[in-house]
Amino acid sequence: MERHRNSIEYEVWGRYALFSEVATRVGGEKYSYQVPTYQALKGITESIYWKPTFKWVIDAVRVMNKIQTESRGVRTIVYQPKKKNVKNDLSYYTYLKDVRYQVLAHFEWNDLREELADDRDENKHHNIAMRSVRQGGRRDIFLGARECQAYVEPCEFGGGEGFYDSYGEWNMGYMFHGFSYPDENPDHNLISRFWMPIMKDGVIRFESPDSPLLDRHIVRHGLNVKEFNLGKNVTSVEEE
Repeated sequence: MERHRNSIEYEVWGRYALFSEVATRVGGEKYSYQVPTYQALKGITESIYWKPTFKWVIDAVRVMNKIQTESRGVRTIVYQPKKKNVKNDLSYYTYLKDVRYQVLAHFEWNDLREELADDRDENKHHNIAMRSVRQGGRRDIFLGARECQAYVEPCEFGGGEGFYDSYGEWNMGYMFHGFSYPDENPDHNLISRFWMPIMKDGVIRFESPDSPLLDRHIVRHGLNVKEFNLGKNVTSVEEE
């Protein structure tokens, strides 16, 4: 597996995960994809360490444990009930159970953030990211949903024994890939991305967000982008 000089490798695990399949959310139910989405892994990596100076790029994920599901009945809040005395509804959420993944990622500068050009010190950001992995992340880690608490630790991507090491190819079907946020594209649009991933011997190699192989749909046009300024609302890497 190709590494970049600013790559990080970590293992994330938890009792449950919920990477919601888009089509199942319309009726209030939630059913998890069988594997984590690019966006979910990007969120986990950002919880380990993130600055608006750069963007995390997820290169690959390795599924370590057998894919298992568990359904639960959940009493959800009805925010606009048709009847005044109905405040809760019953839905079924289908979670992944006993999950463990190895993740390989690297970061790239966000070239649209010219105001943070002075914060682009690759070596220092990489050292902080590696230290944050060893410490288990800077913020709470969860697997797709807030109720799915998770934990991270350093690892060597490809090391150890995984359940699908000799499984061959598995087409995962049409899946949500991730979002391109307004500060990540010159038109400041919110864009959703979809693709057809194939898992080979437990490993999924992700297409880059800029890949022409992804299907894109503009969710919202021309959104405002928050401005960051060193020393005001963002700390420089020199002061970390």
